[in-house]
Amino acid sequence: MKRDLRIVYMGTPDFAVLPLQRLLDTGHNVVAVVTNPDKPAGRGQKLQESAVKRFAVERGIPVLQPERFRDEAFLASLRALEADLQLVVAFKMLPEVVWNMPPMGTVNLHASLLPDYRGAAPINWAVMNGERQSGVTTFLLKHEIDTGCVIFQQPVDLPETMTAGELHDALMVAGADLLVKTVDAMAEGNFPLREQEELLDGREPKHAPKIFKEDMRIDWNAPVETIYNHIRGLSPFPTAWTELRHRTTGETVSLKVFSVERLSGGKFAGEPFVDTDGKSCFDVHVRDGVIRVKELQLAGKKRMLTADFLRGFPLRDYTL
Repeated sequence: MKRDLRIVYMGTPDFAVLPLQRLLDTGHNVVAVVTNPDKPAGRGQKLQESAVKRFAVERGIPVLQPERFRDEAFLASLRALEADLQLVVAFKMLPEVVWNMPPMGTVNLHASLLPDYRGAAPINWAVMNGERQSGVTTFLLKHEIDTGCVIFQQPVDLPETMTAGELHDALMVAGADLLVKTVDAMAEGNFPLREQEELLDGREPKHAPKIFKEDMRIDWNAPVETIYNHIRGLSPFPTAWTELRHRTTGETVSLKVFSVERLSGGKFAGEPFVDTDGKSCFDVHVRDGVIRVKELQLAGKKRMLTADFLRGFPLRDYTL
């Protein structure tokens, strides 16, 4: 018999909005939302609400924004909600006192096919590693991050031209459907639980650690396929970058690279180098091909197409 579960939903960014919307649209009882505190952003440092908060307020759902999860006032407010189940989508690590509070536990929606790509950046690393399939997983939280028992999974194809941003959107849609399926099954009291170790078949899982600035730097000495995957796996965020050095002065400038093509052939002769016609072509010849830059951003400027960039930048005067 299906139960009308009292649900507390925890999430912050855009990725977490559609699953919340689907839960509400399918009649589930979300009694409150927990999200990040408002933060100053932009030149004016005005306080910005999270995407999930904005949506929750529009739908009239109470919102909790704790500075600290172990704060007694927050914990008391959470207990008072008497939730049967908590759902976590793109949110912070929770202490046990929070995730173990409801009788049915806390379910996390993760943007990979666990146990592969546990960690903070599963979408980016799947693309950067050249995977041809990704997916979403629902699982029950326990002490070790992203290691709880799997409930359901949904694979999503990852074409070789797909960027991290495009995969993000595809997984958001698949994840929304999967979360509704999971809550429906839990309300019925009929759902599977599988240990992640069973899915590994003795191998080590692939990991998705937090990405730092040096991880984003393009290694032009890598194979063309590796460079191509690296750039699309960081596009549009947090974005691959490189430096150009002026041939005469030695001055360096920083560029973010959003979009590239892979080309075969090239004129590689021992070291990667930049080639341009000064009008529309920005090529980097690497050891087994050419990376053609299509869209980029000079430090302090707007994102632009290569042709627009070349109209105002003397690329012939620069090298890698």
